[in-house]
Amino acid sequence: MNIANHCFLLFISVFFYFQLNAQTPVSSFDGAEVQLMPSWISKKQDLNTDYLHRLDPDRLLHNFRVNAGIPSNALPLEGWESPGCGLRGHFTGHYLSACATLIQSDEDSLLAKRIRYMIDGLQKCQEKLGGKYLSAFPESEFDILETKYGGVWAPWYTFHKIMQGLLDVYTCTGNKQAYQILLNMADYVAQRMSKLPDTEIEKILFSAEANPTNEAGGMNEVLHNLYAVSGDEKHLKLAGIFDRSWFYQPLAEGKDILSGLHANTHIVLVNGFARRFENTGETDFLKAAANFWDMLLNHHTYVNGSSSGPRPIATTPTSRIAEHWGHAGHLSATLTGEIAESCVTHNTQKLTANLFRWTAGPEYADAYMNTFYNAVLPIQNSENGSVVYHLPLGSPREKNFLKENDFKCCNGSCIEAFTRLNSNIYFHDEHSLWVNLFIPSEVIWKEKGVILRQHTDFPENPSTRFTVSAVKPIKFALKLLIPSWADSKTRILVNGQPVRRRIKPVSYITIDRIWKEGDQVELVFSYNFHLKSMPDNEKVIALFYGPLLLAFETERELILKGNRASILQNLTKNDGEFTFSLKNANRSFSLKPFYAVQIESYGVYATIRNEF
Repeated sequence: MNIANHCFLLFISVFFYFQLNAQTPVSSFDGAEVQLMPSWISKKQDLNTDYLHRLDPDRLLHNFRVNAGIPSNALPLEGWESPGCGLRGHFTGHYLSACATLIQSDEDSLLAKRIRYMIDGLQKCQEKLGGKYLSAFPESEFDILETKYGGVWAPWYTFHKIMQGLLDVYTCTGNKQAYQILLNMADYVAQRMSKLPDTEIEKILFSAEANPTNEAGGMNEVLHNLYAVSGDEKHLKLAGIFDRSWFYQPLAEGKDILSGLHANTHIVLVNGFARRFENTGETDFLKAAANFWDMLLNHHTYVNGSSSGPRPIATTPTSRIAEHWGHAGHLSATLTGEIAESCVTHNTQKLTANLFRWTAGPEYADAYMNTFYNAVLPIQNSENGSVVYHLPLGSPREKNFLKENDFKCCNGSCIEAFTRLNSNIYFHDEHSLWVNLFIPSEVIWKEKGVILRQHTDFPENPSTRFTVSAVKPIKFALKLLIPSWADSKTRILVNGQPVRRRIKPVSYITIDRIWKEGDQVELVFSYNFHLKSMPDNEKVIALFYGPLLLAFETERELILKGNRASILQNLTKNDGEFTFSLKNANRSFSLKPFYAVQIESYGVYATIRNEF
């Protein structure tokens, strides 16, 4: 199905649902309703939580206090949070969001105490700065942006992070003090923007250049999020200022304008468009978000759902190797050591989850699962919780894990991502419960009086088992995702008895019945080896085992011989362990799941060459 047809059908289904029901077709569960059970997934979240616990709130507040003229004896932070960095303050916003999530889901008392302390500190800074402005850098940064249309490092980007952090603290913990600080900041934005003519705003927010220093972050998204809470039309109007027609209108018309754009500057804008559609039902923003997702996933992403790399017309050192989208469908020549920015992956998952909520479309759930296992989880070092800025997929490559005190953008995005590993596993409507990820967890469906527990060692074990706990017998439909890699050998058992269902990849198996206490469902897959090629070069391939992208252990460029069929025939799983071997042209290769790669040299994409 082409982009135009897909988006027309999406538009029709979602538009009429909104008109008739005034709500999204599928709802997510909040953080308190889904708990991770002990597993290798929960350990990743625990590593992230330990890091959050180690951070000193006074150091996070230091630059804010200095900027407000309040004495601070704290040791300044380093890296992108150092006193001279244009983005100082951005990580504090990420920290507020991450902590708020953990307070809601895990009732983390230590972080709850720290957040109250930090909100008090931020309020004092705002009061000292006049009652509305709040940042770790002076207002003069905005003055420079408004006169030079650049020349400073992304003040709106940082402002957005702080505002979103405050909003998350309010929505997740009920802290009204944080909400008032946020409302004051929104008033500041309104006052500032009201003084500028439209022509000047367009110059300030036009961000098509390489590595735009006027990157506005998700200012539109946080203001649309604020409007959803406040219901105040002034917030909707203010958000609209950051929804630039030069970007959303071509997307709404189905035009792929991604080539050359800085990836994370613009994907966050699309998440803002999605939020605007949810708030207002404006169909241009629905079409822009849906078209963008199709363009991105079908023409600009690698096999694991990640994107960003070298810019076709490189004008800065970074744009030669990283952070931008290239020509649609041309990816085989982009495998530098700095592709697939973690922030972009994080924001892609947010958009995919939104599209699923609007449509309950299995293609979105399937894409989310692929990216989760093969792009999100590989970002983190499972030994110490450190994360990467980029996730290279060529050969030979290494994961360059960031230091804890780098405080780069991806440090910030990742501390949020790894507090939300319990999100987007389950969804529901009035009658049905969707299962989109196979993770040891339990979900409390309060409206039905049901708890569903999922027991699994997936993906190393290709099966998962669900147990129903219900106060009384109750009828609902359980919808289990059948991913794209599933085959006809997939089995479903209810209370130990096989259930005959047609297995169709990228769909749902629906079990609609009256459920009672102790009922069990088991979903059993069989894994096969398969491969995927670059869209512009079928000889550049990546290997999969069931849901998992495999990585070669190699210190050399990966050159294979033979053909696709012979390569797959010579792949084997090693006995007694979750590793793999490939025999190819008198060479033996060792492979493992990409998420299992730590500090060793590896390769993902290989090239088939048969010259003699």
